[in-house]
Amino acid sequence: MSIRFTAKARRGMVALAVAAGLAFGAAGCGSGGDGDKKPGASSASPNGGSQPSAQQGKSEAPLAELSGPSGLVLQVTSAIRDSGGFLTVNANLKNDGSQMVVVPVALRGDETEIVQHGTSFGGATLVDSKGKKRYYVLRDTEGRPLTTTDLSSIQAGQTIPVFMQFPAPPADTAEVTLQLPTFSSGTIKISG
Repeated sequence: MSIRFTAKARRGMVALAVAAGLAFGAAGCGSGGDGDKKPGASSASPNGGSQPSAQQGKSEAPLAELSGPSGLVLQVTSAIRDSGGFLTVNANLKNDGSQMVVVPVALRGDETEIVQHGTSFGGATLVDSKGKKRYYVLRDTEGRPLTTTDLSSIQAGQTIPVFMQFPAPPADTAEVTLQLPTFSSGTIKISG
């Protein structure tokens, strides 16, 4: 259980570092339109670390696209294995329909421990066909799923970034199938 706390603390520190970097970068961008400073501004962008790759990931084709009810689509943008033994799946939940859609409560699954914490992607699983194993969403020490939570509805045309964190399959597993209640399943490639 302390591993989950450490991972959560690590994510919090990364989020804080990214926020500080963005604030610092935004302060530097407000310095007027001097043409001589543009090369300096462009040379500062590689220091953003993961920020440019996140923007590039939005323009690339998704790893998988899972169709859901009422025009909902889950576009998987990355599946990253980290050194701590976790696999984080990042995606965009998109409403391709013409009306607002209530996010299905079935996405949280039916496990009592997860259900008591409200809406989430707690029902998601990864299937490793090679290793013949199924991986469930991780939970913190209080039973809350390590996923995006508290989604109630999504407007027509709206896209919301979401994540799900799982135990990482063995290093020699390069592909897994993401399954999500009420959605089609899709095979995704693991990076890292």
